Amino acid sequence: MTNESSMQEKVAIITGGAQGIGRELAQTLLQQGYSIAIWDSDQEALTETEQTLQPLGSLLVLRCNVGKAAEVEQAFQATLNHYGQLDVLINNAAVFEDKPIEEWSFEDWDQGLGINLSGPFYASKLAASHLKKTQGSIINLCSTRAFQSEPGTFAYSASKGGIFALTHSLAISLGPDVRVNCISPGWIDVSSLKKSSVRQPEKLSEADHEQHPAGRVGQAGDIARMVLFLLNPDNSFITGQNFFVDGGMTRKMIYV
Repeated sequence: MTNESSMQEKVAIITGGAQGIGRELAQTLLQQGYSIAIWDSDQEALTETEQTLQPLGSLLVLRCNVGKAAEVEQAFQATLNHYGQLDVLINNAAVFEDKPIEEWSFEDWDQGLGINLSGPFYASKLAASHLKKTQGSIINLCSTRAFQSEPGTFAYSASKGGIFALTHSLAISLGPDVRVNCISPGWIDVSSLKKSSVRQPEKLSEADHEQHPAGRVGQAGDIARMVLFLLNPDNSFITGQNFFVDGGMTRKMIYV
């Protein structure tokens, strides 16, 4: 067992933490003194993120496809072996695909639900007993697409609807020892948080910003601040809830 395991800092697992919102969450929690285990299936992004974030604190990076039970088990055991405890599980890893229904195969559908929904369930199952010991917390990344859609996003929308329901099911099942909540981001610009080989600025117009009641497109920091709010012990009365962080778009009536 490493030196990290004897530390009193809290330990968080962040799935899909090598890019996008997950990377922002990892950086934010490291800056708050958390020890972090990032699970991600993209080795290139993992290596780059490890080099960038390692100076900020105690960081463990593990290659893991959360859609595969054996890989989740291996990553979970490696995390426990390294840190010796668990306080927070953030189920963030997800895949997104949009195309006409005629082009969808069963394998496409199965992969989307496997990574986006079965993975969070299985990680939560493995984490549950350890989180009970630390009075810990699970935060699931849902999506506004669980409640409204653009064409062709079948597996993503359905799996995020499942995350919404899984969240309250876990909250009722694991309470009062473990709090479980989810966050539904809207349009979040994560272009600067992608691996360098694919990174390029998102071309945002004034119209992109102005269509949001809040007056701008979201940033990954908006989600990170909601995570910190939910992890704050002063907010221990909050569980089983979904929080929209979307600039008000899910409350906007749009007419052509």
